[in-house]
Amino acid sequence: MDTLTRLETTIANRRDADPDTSYVAQLNYRGVPVMARKLGEEAVEACVAALSGSREELVGEAADVLFHLMVLLGARDVPLAEVFAELDRREGTSGIDEKNSRSA
Repeated sequence: MDTLTRLETTIANRRDADPDTSYVAQLNYRGVPVMARKLGEEAVEACVAALSGSREELVGEAADVLFHLMVLLGARDVPLAEVFAELDRREGTSGIDEKNSRSA
């Protein structure tokens, strides 16, 4: 988790940087719809890598997914700790039971 916490701090520090020199700032300048689309693209690439790519490709795409998710969370002011708390809340609950509780 230290890596993700450090990444969250780096993303927060770069959010208001010059978009010409920071990819994070560029994404923030372009807005949440662009960030969401980019996250979706990276997720699809991770799926493709899982199905037909090498292990190294999947690792790289998974890192891209995590990075872009964290940029999007930061833009929406959702701290990583809140996501961790939700995962903690769900721990020990069957995925099927958890999903069914959301649709009720």
